[in-house]
Amino acid sequence: MLIKLSELVPKYDLKIKGILHVGAHDCEELSKYIAIGVNINDIHWVEGNKSVYEKNKTRSEIVHLHHALIDETDDNNVIFNIANNGQSSSILDFGTHSKNHPGVRYVKKVECKTKRLDTLIDENDIPIQQINFLNLDIQGVELRAMKSMEKYLKHVDYIYTEINEEDVYLNCDHLKEIDDYLKSFGFIRKEKKIWGNCGWGDAFYMKE
Repeated sequence: MLIKLSELVPKYDLKIKGILHVGAHDCEELSKYIAIGVNINDIHWVEGNKSVYEKNKTRSEIVHLHHALIDETDDNNVIFNIANNGQSSSILDFGTHSKNHPGVRYVKKVECKTKRLDTLIDENDIPIQQINFLNLDIQGVELRAMKSMEKYLKHVDYIYTEINEEDVYLNCDHLKEIDDYLKSFGFIRKEKKIWGNCGWGDAFYMKE
């Protein structure tokens, strides 16, 4: 997280009840969530990489971990590109990512079916009414993920998301599109931090 959650909480007086974290990887943010007082039972993780999911699902501190490749449409056949660093894996091809991070490359392609977030929530009885913090880190399709749970955005107060200001991934969602979409639901972007000159970073939105 480029923007420190430990600083956001006091700065904006955040009252985080529960978390839906999409793009879990190895759940590296767990210690940060615990540090601000969120109970591990109130954190729901979603990971699209089946091998990463299998590796982490037996960890006692990861109570709710779901395997799903999130997109705006259910049951769409896509190629999931697995990167050698794990974290850059995406259903999109690299754009400027290849130029800015030449050491990262796709090493495996897996055919998968996509799932909407609202479908995942409904199928797994995720208590969305008790979740008000959404964290998205899914390599260029963050806006599509938001749209896939549009009917549940009314329960969300805070959104922390990875953003792109250029085509880091081909046909990726851009910051302005996210700004415009979330504004219609009462969210205002409060913070933004870009990683060097690489065109990607993180943003924090809050409902007003």
